Amino acid sequence: MNHQPQPPVWNLRKCVAPLLAAAAVRLTLLALVLAHGGPAALTRPDTQSYLLPGRSLLLHGAFAANGLPELLRTPGYPLFLALATLAGPIPASLIQILLSVLSVALVARLTIAAAQPAPGPTAGGSLPHRRWQLAPPQVAAWIFAFEPLSVIYSILLLPETLFLFLFLLFLEPLTHFLRTHNLRVLAFAGLFLAAATFVRPVTYYLPVALAIGLFFSLLHVPSLRFKAPAVLLLSVLPWFALWQLRNRLETGFAGFSTIPTQNLYFYTAAEVTSRVQHKPLAAVQNQLGYTSDQSFLAQHPESANWSQSQRIAFMQAEALRTLRSHPSTALRAYLAGSLRTAFNPGAAVLLSLFNAPIDESVFTREREQGPLPSALGLIARHPRQFAVMAALAAVLLALYAFAVCGLLRAAVPRSCLCLLLGIALYFIAVSGGAAGIARLRLPVMPAVCVLAAAGLMRSKPAQ
Repeated sequence: MNHQPQPPVWNLRKCVAPLLAAAAVRLTLLALVLAHGGPAALTRPDTQSYLLPGRSLLLHGAFAANGLPELLRTPGYPLFLALATLAGPIPASLIQILLSVLSVALVARLTIAAAQPAPGPTAGGSLPHRRWQLAPPQVAAWIFAFEPLSVIYSILLLPETLFLFLFLLFLEPLTHFLRTHNLRVLAFAGLFLAAATFVRPVTYYLPVALAIGLFFSLLHVPSLRFKAPAVLLLSVLPWFALWQLRNRLETGFAGFSTIPTQNLYFYTAAEVTSRVQHKPLAAVQNQLGYTSDQSFLAQHPESANWSQSQRIAFMQAEALRTLRSHPSTALRAYLAGSLRTAFNPGAAVLLSLFNAPIDESVFTREREQGPLPSALGLIARHPRQFAVMAALAAVLLALYAFAVCGLLRAAVPRSCLCLLLGIALYFIAVSGGAAGIARLRLPVMPAVCVLAAAGLMRSKPAQ
């Protein structure tokens, strides 16, 4: 007889151990960092750019910084950070550790949602010659409990942990919708996606991409093929529109955030210029006025009387002009940044927590000298960084390898597999160019861990 594999069920007791392990490893890292560098080690240069507008919003009711309406940051994480740091940076870090541990539980729930069979006779979408199923949810939870990026950024006062928590609150019900076709669940998921986007605008374009994906995945369900994309968009886009209306009324800038334009100008276009002119990226960024508003004004004195929207329009026009002038160089630079996001193991940020000497230009040197000379040079100059990088890279490559196995093996709805893969590719694709760094890979890792857990399971031949 053919026995279909039974999908796992949620059992909190079976996930207590990985949750406790996740809390223990994060609290241990926090204790070590505090013992070495004190509370100041929990912040990064970007932390203040979130804290200033958050405190302004909390104390004065105006989302502003340095006397001007804030356009770079969206209010999600600044308000969270302003509230969380009322008692100091250590309690704020502890709150983020709690969110990170809860994210481990959400990864387990995501595993369950993805493993459930979808309605219909062909909903399984499994390979015909073998039956596979996702691993028990606690396996994925164990993997994510020790995933290095989630551990490192759980203690840093940066938006990654809060964003990931909200994004998982969106991803799990969206996966559940693919099985149940419950529009209320889809609308509920959309609200969390909107909330996550107010923490990090990186998901600003994701609702449209998901709406298109929903349309094609529901072609066999005529009653939902248009209704489901509409429900998702209506639960997300009005919130975006309200914030863009605020920006337009206060500054004349009609976008959601200026950070894409600033990254385009100071990173993507700057890297293209550095490649064309054979100059270090930092030197080109300094020429563009990257370090401060005063530096930008010194490089562009004509901007003294510009409004915020005029300055952003100038930066976008100049960046696009540079990219159009060197399209092949721009494409190579962007793809290199995406690969850097996908494969940078995050050793530098871990070592920086303990003020260990690091080589920030290791990936630039790899591009210029080649992998082997760059690696040998890093061993000679910073052996500790090389050792940490090698260890974290081995973990990352192992996760990717098992995730590929899981992608091929898991007997789950094809739409769920496409969702997990599409989400991962989306974040890698939008994180290219010189701005591509390891922390941008964090939203990819839950999907990788779910699929890696499936890849760890042994096959079950068809009966």
